[in-house]
Amino acid sequence: MAIEGFQYKEFAEEMAKQAKELVPPEFNEQQKAYIVNTIENFTKMAGEALYNDTSLNFNADQAILISQIIAEWSFHKSIDLIHSRILPEHWDGIMQKIAFTIFEVAKQAIIRNIPQDQMLQAIEHHVNKAYIAGLEALEKKKIISHEAKEFAAKQSNIDDMAKRVQEEEAAQAAAQAGAGNVPPAAQMPQQQAANAPARPQPATGKAAKLLSVALFLKILSQDKVVTILNKFSPEDSQAITKYMQTPDLESQVDPEITCRCLKEIREYLPKKPKLTEENIVKHLQRIFDNTSREKVEQLIKYERPFVKRFISSAYDDEYYRIPLRVAGVIAQYVQDSI
Repeated sequence: MAIEGFQYKEFAEEMAKQAKELVPPEFNEQQKAYIVNTIENFTKMAGEALYNDTSLNFNADQAILISQIIAEWSFHKSIDLIHSRILPEHWDGIMQKIAFTIFEVAKQAIIRNIPQDQMLQAIEHHVNKAYIAGLEALEKKKIISHEAKEFAAKQSNIDDMAKRVQEEEAAQAAAQAGAGNVPPAAQMPQQQAANAPARPQPATGKAAKLLSVALFLKILSQDKVVTILNKFSPEDSQAITKYMQTPDLESQVDPEITCRCLKEIREYLPKKPKLTEENIVKHLQRIFDNTSREKVEQLIKYERPFVKRFISSAYDDEYYRIPLRVAGVIAQYVQDSI
């Protein structure tokens, strides 16, 4: 059964309409049209795929969330590409990779009941990763220079917008202060200190273990955080995520208890398999078992011929002769991108 109440065509048109009002005024008509059309096309394609995939059992709110995230990132990254000075004929390849990445990461996050803030962080990480990968692919093909790639990689419209918002808020706060409206945070610091909550005591038991995991995850990249949290129950995963956002987390754990908990956790962590031809092929086949061949082929559509032959051979339980280190990188790339 299709998703009740999800009008994906109308939603895509509305996203494009909103984007049209937000496009930087200095862009020419061709650039403005590219941004608006890209948002509408990608949002509509994602919405149609969600609408017709009855196996997902998504509701309208979940489908709208994924479609909106694709629309928003399509807006920001298409602006980045225009600012990058890369020729327009190379924009679509990068934008397609980004949209596909968002679609898959967001879909899996909802299926696994990952908290929305954590899902958005993971999506941002993978969007930036896909964007850089697209630029590096152009550099490897000698379409752009290393300097051009570095310049394009520094473009970030979403960061620029956040900076402008902060500057506007700071200006408003300064104006209020000049008018005698002192923000509450600046009033009576002694009274605030007197009313401050007591320093929390270190946790014990299961809470100590979850706090220890949260403390450990704070130093990892977001994709690794998501991978590890998926190993926990939804309740424990949400508790760990909450702990990670706790200010002064270190004060709530006892160093001795934390070390003991982390040692126990280490015993249950999977050991990294030795880098051999057999292990790499098995690694890929585990990925293939949970992913359609169409998705894998779409992922490597623009890769070099030897990468395609390597993946094709793995489907036949064979190892295409390339250096083991390179094979390991390709296998990890496929796993991270699916």
